[in-house]
Amino acid sequence: MARFLLFFVLSIILSRMFWRIAASFMEGLTGVQRRPSASPPQHGVHMVRDPVCGTFVVPDRAVMLHDGRARVFFCSDACRDKYRARTA
Repeated sequence: MARFLLFFVLSIILSRMFWRIAASFMEGLTGVQRRPSASPPQHGVHMVRDPVCGTFVVPDRAVMLHDGRARVFFCSDACRDKYRARTA
C-alpha cells in the first residue's frame, strides 16, 4: 500500500511538472501569455535623477532642494550636502 501511495504522489508531481514545461513551451511558440500577472505594468512611475550620484529616485520619497530656478531631488542628505558644497 505504501508503494502504491508513493507511486501515485510521484506520478502527480511528474505530470504537473511535464504540464508546466509543455505550457511554457507553447507560450513561447505562440507569444500569447496565459498569465496576465506576468506582463509588465502598464503605467510607469515618474522618477528623477540625483545630480550627484546619478541614482533614480521617486520625487515623493526624495530629499528636495529648491535652488532658485528649479527643484532638485536627491537620494540622500549626503548627496544634497555635496551638491550644496559644489554650487556654493
